[in-house]
Amino acid sequence: MAKVYNFSAGPAVLPHQVLAEAQSELLDWHGSGMSVMEMSHRGKEFMSIIHDAEHDLRELMQIPANYKVLFLQGGASLQFAMAPLNLLGDKASIDIVNTGHWSKLAIKEAKRYAKVNVVASSEDRNFGYVPDESAWQRDPKAAYLHYTSNETIGGLQFPHIPSTLDGVPLVCDMSSDFLSREVDVSRFGMIYAGAQKNIGPSGLTVLVIREDLLGKAKADIPTMMNYQVHADADSMYNTPGTYPIYIAGLVFKWMKEQGAIKGIATRNEEKAGLLYHVIDGSEGFYSTHIEAPFRSKMNVVFKLKDEALDEIFLLEARKNGLVQLKGHRAVGGMRASIYNAMPIEGVKSLVNFMQDFARQHS
Repeated sequence: MAKVYNFSAGPAVLPHQVLAEAQSELLDWHGSGMSVMEMSHRGKEFMSIIHDAEHDLRELMQIPANYKVLFLQGGASLQFAMAPLNLLGDKASIDIVNTGHWSKLAIKEAKRYAKVNVVASSEDRNFGYVPDESAWQRDPKAAYLHYTSNETIGGLQFPHIPSTLDGVPLVCDMSSDFLSREVDVSRFGMIYAGAQKNIGPSGLTVLVIREDLLGKAKADIPTMMNYQVHADADSMYNTPGTYPIYIAGLVFKWMKEQGAIKGIATRNEEKAGLLYHVIDGSEGFYSTHIEAPFRSKMNVVFKLKDEALDEIFLLEARKNGLVQLKGHRAVGGMRASIYNAMPIEGVKSLVNFMQDFARQHS
């Protein structure tokens, strides 16, 4: 099998150790005689898998006891609708920070159910920065404040957790930097994340929600979209995504062996630093419009000085075992997604290739 480093933005690279373990257990999980894909979701075997996964996630994130962990389906995009339907309560408006593609989709969907107040936007500079909080136009009566901690497509990341007004919970789409750095969960009302970046395969969405925010759903909300229903059933109201939950559980255990989130975050800083050092030191051959304090540690987005070189870059990169580097069609250029499971060797290999390519085509 040809060795490649996969820089896909999602579904993304998984730890080799996790894939190898899943392979060894594919036909027979722990002597049960069954694959995880064949198990009853209510059987003792799978119940132990989902309980272990939640336990390890709580330990990794130090999730307080008054928060529920839900394993849902529908992707993070479904949360653009589920959040307002569940959290609006008797309020009329929602505050949202607009910092890119996924923020804009959250705004568009939320407008179907509530008045949306865009407290700040960085669109004036092509989403290259996070607006200073001193200029945010907040609504003290908003049901919650929503932001996207890492814009996967644009390559922008909040360097900090925003402050909140009394009585206005903080809701975060953390899909592409979930578990990549330490966060104080108690500062959030709700965190949600699609699995296919740092958690596991696609088909799973993880939700961490403070218990006092449950039970606010509109009476006519579809049952399957009601957080309270899923919380009361411990994520078992319907058949959950059993195999993605199993893989996520393996990833959580792998993370604990890597020094937990603190150890992972240190390596993520190092990986991103290597790439941005090459970009900044290339004398314009490579460039990024994201201002330095807000550059993503997960999705390094950059352009070549001459777009005519893009296809050559991608072709040569593939020949060197570096794949999925093409930027999203909305922004073009290149994107190196360096999630938790991307080894430092992969980033060093990309760095060496970029330096060689720049020397050859300058």
